[in-house]
Amino acid sequence: MQTLHASSPDDYFATLAAHPRLLVDYYKDDCPGCRMLDMSLQKFAGESAAAGLVLLKVKLETVGEEFFRALGLRQTPTLALFDRGAEARRLPGFQAPGQILREVQLWLPVAEPVDA
Repeated sequence: MQTLHASSPDDYFATLAAHPRLLVDYYKDDCPGCRMLDMSLQKFAGESAAAGLVLLKVKLETVGEEFFRALGLRQTPTLALFDRGAEARRLPGFQAPGQILREVQLWLPVAEPVDA
């Protein structure tokens, strides 16, 4: 699983447009739950379901509180799953690795190759 960091709202929207299967971790520095979610994401990265996914880290202190509010975010951490640029699922609060795995398998399944 590749990890990218948004340094501006423009970076955020460009990444949404460029990556069809995307996890977005909305976080801030002074947040114990955010650090715990980061550990869960590191464990999830070893799962086969993480192959081909991109993780976009969006830090409140970098992109600004106004941007977070405009997205309707009410708490950190929040993890969002995006399928071809559209938000498929939003998971507020801490998520265990198994929860992340289940949500990715449900909302961001890997397309099976089509035999010609």
